[in-house]
Amino acid sequence: MRVATWNINGLRARLDFLRLWLEARKPDVVGLQELKVTDDEFPSDVFTALGYHAATYGQKAWNGVAVLSRQPLDVLDRGLAGEEDFGSRLLRVKTGDLDFTTVYCPNGKDLGHDDFPKKLAWFDSLLRYWSNRDRATASVLCGDFNVVPAALDSWVGERAADDALFHTSAERERFAALLELGLVDLFRARHPAEQKFSWWDYRGGAFHRGQGLRIDIVLASPPVAQRVKDVEIDRDFRKKKDGLLPSDHAPVYADLE
Repeated sequence: MRVATWNINGLRARLDFLRLWLEARKPDVVGLQELKVTDDEFPSDVFTALGYHAATYGQKAWNGVAVLSRQPLDVLDRGLAGEEDFGSRLLRVKTGDLDFTTVYCPNGKDLGHDDFPKKLAWFDSLLRYWSNRDRATASVLCGDFNVVPAALDSWVGERAADDALFHTSAERERFAALLELGLVDLFRARHPAEQKFSWWDYRGGAFHRGQGLRIDIVLASPPVAQRVKDVEIDRDFRKKKDGLLPSDHAPVYADLE
């Protein structure tokens, strides 16, 4: 079984690219972020033709999340209570025996921006939301977390601590608190010392210069983590394909027994 996450940075702009990836990688369940389309604009027929059921929590021009699955989906939750002002950023479904949640966590802009404390509050809401979850349930929480968990996950390492986007101790503490709730960072568990990134700025040749961040992450409960065979950041799909422009994020997928 292959579970995946991908911030596609605009479904309209990336639909053909997404189709190529689905046909090449054949994930069983994938969480998508930053759709930038409403639910009624979501092209479900495209994914039906590829063998996927779809659930969406869309938003015009900004945000928006979706789940595609080979098996039928039951929607459990759309959004975090009390965090509606930040838009469509969480979708939880049940598919087969898997409890699957995808998130597009807020970008706090910078330390002096009004969105920064709101981002921390959103993470606090996510922590409360997850705190009642049974660790024995087969669960996945995946998405664009807009947090670099550790120095190894940033091309600038410790130099970015507390003075740049995604790197502050307050953000990292909240990510660590998710792990304390029993979730496992599947890539880091599988590759404890490997530096790989999932996001690169379009500007300045960042991708080719290796100037990236690992902010797209698949977390899972112990029953899922114990089944992991491999985890990949799909860097090849951060490159142009057939003349199509990729997202600034690479997909991440985990293969389970």
